[in-house]
Amino acid sequence: MYFTQVYVNFRLQLYILHVYCSDLVTPPPLPCLVQSHEMWWGTLGTVRPFPNFNSEKDAREIQTALESKASDVNTLVRILTNRNNAQRQSIAESYHNLTQKELCPALKKALSGGLEQVMLGLMMTPSQFDAHRLRQSMEGIGTDEESLLAVLCTKSPQQLKDATIAYKQEFGRYLENDLISETSKDFTKLVLAILKKEELNSKEMVDYQLIDQDVKALNDAVNGKKKDPAPWIQVLTTRDSNHLNRVLSRLEDLRGETVDKTVQSHFSGDLRLGFRTLVGSIPSIPLFLAQRLHSNIKKGSLVQGILISHSEEDLLCVRIEYRKLTNISLYSTLQKEYKGEMQQALLALCRSEDL
Repeated sequence: MYFTQVYVNFRLQLYILHVYCSDLVTPPPLPCLVQSHEMWWGTLGTVRPFPNFNSEKDAREIQTALESKASDVNTLVRILTNRNNAQRQSIAESYHNLTQKELCPALKKALSGGLEQVMLGLMMTPSQFDAHRLRQSMEGIGTDEESLLAVLCTKSPQQLKDATIAYKQEFGRYLENDLISETSKDFTKLVLAILKKEELNSKEMVDYQLIDQDVKALNDAVNGKKKDPAPWIQVLTTRDSNHLNRVLSRLEDLRGETVDKTVQSHFSGDLRLGFRTLVGSIPSIPLFLAQRLHSNIKKGSLVQGILISHSEEDLLCVRIEYRKLTNISLYSTLQKEYKGEMQQALLALCRSEDL
């Protein structure tokens, strides 16, 4: 179970070529693809920089679309889902220069429901969007621990640092303080450790001695009468995924059971949920997200959160894992589960069918 999965393989490259062929954007010639490796092949997302980008032209089209009697949704979706985040920020600036108004309030006024949330989400920076997802998981009566953990466990240390800064800027509150007030006991320690996670092991070589030490620490922590979550928190939040894959694989061999079963047998409550989520995301974040989509496909806010957040990172990988998991493409599933404008926006982010 715990082996590093290689995603940039021949099948994925075919998918990427398929995406190019099905996009509204004409793909560049092959020599350009080779020469512009970072721009075109450096992402496993479905949303890439739009060639020949003109923010002023896009801003004028959006202004016209918003000022029409019935807002021209097709134009809004076509433009905002075919520009990467940096380009969308430029469009917002050009829109302000053109109209002396902010784009987000204009979108909010013209749109409603799920489509409004998707368009507003696209207009946030990645760190702002992560901050809003974290805040939403803690708002209202009771904390949505599952959603909170899903964001924390699928972001890099740098992304979490950026989200922490954005959280203070957006809400005037400290993320760490809110996490402390919304959680308790060992679960608080785990959540804060994930938020501040640092990969302290060397990535340049396989440290077999440290692997053995970590396996022993995890095993010893659940062998006594009183289970000790501290070694689990420490190991799982201070090592990189390649190291942890080896550690967890060795632990499974040692105990003769899956790590998930070990966690379920020896921990309880929110702490058990936290460990299960963290352990489940370590082998493959795309697989973890595909499983989450499959289990919650009717929850529009969750689906749009994953699609927006990962559209420029690894959504192609999520699509592949979803297809392998369900034998149905994510694109076809979205077509079936959603209708109208919301369907249009989600399909635009998903981008294309996987056969």
